Amino acid sequence: MGPSDNGARSESHTTAAPERRKLEQVVIRFAGDSGDGMQLTGDRFTSEAAVFGNDLATQPNYPAEIRAPAGTLPGVSSFQIQIADYDILTAGDRPDVLVAMNPAALKANLGDLPRGGLVIVNSDEFTKRNLAKVGYEADPLESGELSDYVVQAVPMTTLTLGAVEPIGASKKDGQRAKNMFALGLLSWMYGRPIQTSENFIREKFAGKPDIAETNVLALKAGWNYGETTEAFATTYEVSRAVLPAGEYRQISGNTAMAYGIVAAGQLADIPVVLGSYPITPASDILHELSKHKNFNVITFQAEDEIGGVCAALGAAYGGALGVTSTSGPGLSLKAEAIGLGVMTELPMLIIDVQRAGPSTGMPTKTEQADLMQAMYGRNGESPVAVLAPCSPSDCFETAIEAVRIAVSYHTPVIVLSDGAIANGSEPWRIPDVDALEPIEHTFAKPDEPFQPYARDPETLARQFAIPGTPGLEHRIGGLECANGSGNISYDPANHELMVRLREAKIDGIRVPDLEVDDPTGDAELLLIGWGSTYGPIGEACRRARRNGIKVAHAHLRHLRPFPANLGEVLRRYPQVVAPEMNMGQLALLLRGKYLVDVQSVTKVQGVSFLADEVGRVIRAALGGTLAEIEQDKTMVARLAAATVGSGVGAEV
Repeated sequence: MGPSDNGARSESHTTAAPERRKLEQVVIRFAGDSGDGMQLTGDRFTSEAAVFGNDLATQPNYPAEIRAPAGTLPGVSSFQIQIADYDILTAGDRPDVLVAMNPAALKANLGDLPRGGLVIVNSDEFTKRNLAKVGYEADPLESGELSDYVVQAVPMTTLTLGAVEPIGASKKDGQRAKNMFALGLLSWMYGRPIQTSENFIREKFAGKPDIAETNVLALKAGWNYGETTEAFATTYEVSRAVLPAGEYRQISGNTAMAYGIVAAGQLADIPVVLGSYPITPASDILHELSKHKNFNVITFQAEDEIGGVCAALGAAYGGALGVTSTSGPGLSLKAEAIGLGVMTELPMLIIDVQRAGPSTGMPTKTEQADLMQAMYGRNGESPVAVLAPCSPSDCFETAIEAVRIAVSYHTPVIVLSDGAIANGSEPWRIPDVDALEPIEHTFAKPDEPFQPYARDPETLARQFAIPGTPGLEHRIGGLECANGSGNISYDPANHELMVRLREAKIDGIRVPDLEVDDPTGDAELLLIGWGSTYGPIGEACRRARRNGIKVAHAHLRHLRPFPANLGEVLRRYPQVVAPEMNMGQLALLLRGKYLVDVQSVTKVQGVSFLADEVGRVIRAALGGTLAEIEQDKTMVARLAAATVGSGVGAEV
């Protein structure tokens, strides 16, 4: 929902005040070099929208290379935000407005902009050298290449340097502040207050007042440029969203996960011990939890992934809430220690923020390919509970639910987040903590009969004694234990009994029935998903229903065990389709367990589904052409392989 006029560089010279146009929603993407501060710019615009009262959703996109050459395509960083006056589910399919800080950012993102979209570029960066870096033979601002778009070329660097010259700021510091100029300009265009950003800047650089003043002047210069230039004929207004009553704040998935862990520790009245090794995109959980020592949280940055999970395991054995966070490569390294947690039946939380693989893969890109690893990626029969949040704010409740299961059933629990959820943000209604149910961690008492593998008849959780408690001395370990006494046992019948007991304990975890969003109750098609596909599937279903198409949507938080009514839900619909950012792992599990022909739709590009893509899936499924979509993907891969095999480079 941006400007509808087509043309190249604007030459408007109107003296009238800009037209104020009301929009229901808009999608804005900030893009630039990884050193241009696009993530900070997007985050500040998000905060302004949150303070204003819009509903919002964001999706950052980071370069996979830590120090990609400046001005090149691999070094482009972007931040997309959708703001709306109604409830939204995604950060938007395509941007209405693209802010490009250099030619690389323009080239990398222009293909996503619809015809008629607004492009705001920092024209100072469109030098011959920078154009050549990304393969532009001519300046697109002058060649007519952008004639399908509304283009505003703004010399942001020059204007920023002019704004900070009176305080004697260095050229280097002035150039670094040009992202704040862009923020000020966009804030003016959409009526966002900049006071919160000014306060943030002054607080962030409190120890460097000269830097703070430089950035504030750049921010105000961007706002004033919009206010005084004759180039922008239109400004826009997106009203406050009508959301359920309550106190809200903007929150990312990783932050919400950390808050959920802190809250769970308080609800269980036990210490939280995080053993972790930094890994993208999970590191922010470690960073956030390290700020909350006052809530009885201990964070330990281990020397490696194995050290991190073993610290969590030891903490769980000692009676604390043992937590470890990682991504897919780390989950594989933690597998043996998680298996020890299964054998010793210890309550611990393993958070896997999935990214594109295998191996290092694309470390800053999102994927859902660790489901099978979480379910079965350990030696022997090694069952654990597996949950997945569906959005950034849902991470809070999912973390509490995961801890409740871990503590109640004495089992490791894996939570599968992913890069889209972890880095994305949305409004979060702050819960009433007094209304959250306590979590009871039951410890054996010295005056009660005790056996380390005596089981609760309802949950099958074993008795739990804190090591060193007088009279409750016991031995547990990685060797198979006799049921009840916990003595080492090589008896075949006992081993089968213990294997089946551990499986029965996981299968018996009480989880809510699966809810189905089917307004008419007679849809012919069910879309089922898990994790971050919730937003694109939900939005696609909304659009389909507005066009008179009947479609149902169900989303799984509990992946092991599945909800008790899942089989009945799947069998209720003539067609079931599972869109996933992997090669069809959930679909395979559902087919195998319920013998239902769940059709798989896959995407493994390191980026989330678009709602438009899921919309095409809905139409194809109801039109009988769904198989052709997956067949086309296979054909593309074969053609690419054949091209590479012939010695000719190819990009898919």
